[in-house]
Amino acid sequence: MLVEFSIVPLGAGSSVSDRVARVLDIVDKSGLPYRITPMGTVVEGEWEETMGLIKKCRDELIAGEARLLITIRIDDKKGISGMLENKIASVEKRLQRPLQK
Repeated sequence: MLVEFSIVPLGAGSSVSDRVARVLDIVDKSGLPYRITPMGTVVEGEWEETMGLIKKCRDELIAGEARLLITIRIDDKKGISGMLENKIASVEKRLQRPLQK
């Protein structure tokens, strides 16, 4: 399954890169395949792994923040792995060219 999530501390001001770095350190150390985007992070794994990872990220930030806005989108497809790469490859195949990554 693919899980896209973002965690935004409300009231933190205009720059949150220090908090994003702390969260991405947790994601990177999880060992799960992931991709970052300017607006969120996409992780591939099983339910328990991905939800556990999001909880760790939430716990890291909530300790120093009064309020977090957490957005989660899930693509849950049985018996499929490699979705992180395969979804993009499928579109590139149809276009017959690579896309900007």
